[in-house]
Amino acid sequence: MALIGFLLLLWYLSLAAVSVWALSVLRTSAPDLGTTLLVLVGGGLIGGYLSYRFGTKQLLSSIDAVELPRSHAPAFYRRLDRLEARMDVDSPTILIAQLPAPNAFALGGGRDGVIVLDRSLFRLLSLDGLETLVAHELAHLEGYDAFVQTLAYSVFRTFAGVVFVVLTPVLLPIVGTARALAWLRGDPRSWSRTVFGRLLKLIEGGVVAALLLVTLAVRAHSRRREYAADERAADVTGKPVALARALRTIQRAAEPPRGLLSTLYVHTESDEDAVTRLLSTHPSTDDRIERLLERTRERDERTRMSVQ
Repeated sequence: MALIGFLLLLWYLSLAAVSVWALSVLRTSAPDLGTTLLVLVGGGLIGGYLSYRFGTKQLLSSIDAVELPRSHAPAFYRRLDRLEARMDVDSPTILIAQLPAPNAFALGGGRDGVIVLDRSLFRLLSLDGLETLVAHELAHLEGYDAFVQTLAYSVFRTFAGVVFVVLTPVLLPIVGTARALAWLRGDPRSWSRTVFGRLLKLIEGGVVAALLLVTLAVRAHSRRREYAADERAADVTGKPVALARALRTIQRAAEPPRGLLSTLYVHTESDEDAVTRLLSTHPSTDDRIERLLERTRERDERTRMSVQ
């Protein structure tokens, strides 16, 4: 067992030496720091763009959505045309699908947007409710919200990968020493309880904490964009109460199950704990409705004061 531990240590030290050599070659052949950062950011952005495009196509194919013809919903499309004239978006493709719950989501951007509507929304919502809900999704397209978040994640993953590669010459000897000591003890499975194993866990904890902080920042930005989309929809349509009613109707209709589309849905949880709220991509429906109603109350108060 001592011999195996010694051989393991040699193996990990050899891998560390190879990684040091590879990093030294990269450092001598790499351009200056500014150019390197530009290459990393550019690579992350390109990767995020490709991931978003292919992911969007895969998602749409998985839900079996079909385009809604104008002849089937002329009143709806007239409202949509008016919204497009007031917002910085081109005409989006309107798809309908049988989603797990009554909902709507937007994909793409202001110039090539797609809005997916559940079939039941045309039965559950009034025309005003549909208009405000689509205005909310158009606001997401206008701000390229989903696309920006995908790019942010991609750039972060790129930099995280670079940090991992740079730390490899340090991590490999730590892992090798921890495993070698465990074999010397006669208990190979105890490597994580050695001093070096605990050090490795500490490093892993730091990486997890960094990932969590970035995730919290992106999720907080997503929640802010939901509020901003509500505000934009209320401004464009002048019907915040109609949007509040549409959200309440969706909330009462059904609770969407967790799955591939869960991050795109209007979330309706009203009894979440603090951690769940921090990790959620959407604010609670109750909070969104309250903000919309407060906006209406403030508008009515301003109107009353101006009349007086």
